[in-house]
Amino acid sequence: MQSTVSVTTDDILLKLCHSVSHVLSNTTHSQITHAGMVQSITKTCLKPDLGCFSIFDGGFSGLVVINFSAPSALEIYREYMLNMGMPEAELAISHTSDEVANVMGELMNQILGDFINKISKELQTSISQSQPKMLTINKELTISVDTNLDEGVARRVSFKTQSNHVFYLEFAMDKTEFIKLSEFESDDEFDLDELLAEHGQLLASDAKDKKDHKVAVTQQNTDADDLLSELGL
Repeated sequence: MQSTVSVTTDDILLKLCHSVSHVLSNTTHSQITHAGMVQSITKTCLKPDLGCFSIFDGGFSGLVVINFSAPSALEIYREYMLNMGMPEAELAISHTSDEVANVMGELMNQILGDFINKISKELQTSISQSQPKMLTINKELTISVDTNLDEGVARRVSFKTQSNHVFYLEFAMDKTEFIKLSEFESDDEFDLDELLAEHGQLLASDAKDKKDHKVAVTQQNTDADDLLSELGL
């Protein structure tokens, strides 16, 4: 008889940690790692120097907070922008820059997108997220989900950048457990970059077809005008 497979709140937290490391490592081409130990906390807070948060709802409710120190935020921002081909001379030099906040907010959005995609496939449930909000702060702010969580649990996990700068993930969600009742096949994975490239090629091909058609029509109209001119019409 097959043993029962279950996924707990801490298993879901581990999936979120993997998404943070995976997305930030890939987008910065550097090594982002998380601690092997997780800390149980009683409340979630936004802390200096940059705090980013997003609320999710659906199959379960919760709150994700990532608190970046100024050095960790600047390192991730700079590596991301350099990897995108931005000249170093044009990069922001202060963590309070709007450009830094915008980039970190976008990375948070990518992290949650990766996490939600994995949850949807592996747990066969659906959750949605709010638009991540990034704040530059100089003091601690307590933040919580508007609605009461079902036996809510809160955790904190520390992360390190390649240059050993530390930032923290804080996570609060319903105490829940997913139990596997039967075997099922997860949806096939897809490569977002390949999808976008394919979509871009289709758009380029479509644009070329329209351009060729426009040239052909223009040529036809020119020939018709010449014919009418020869006929004195």
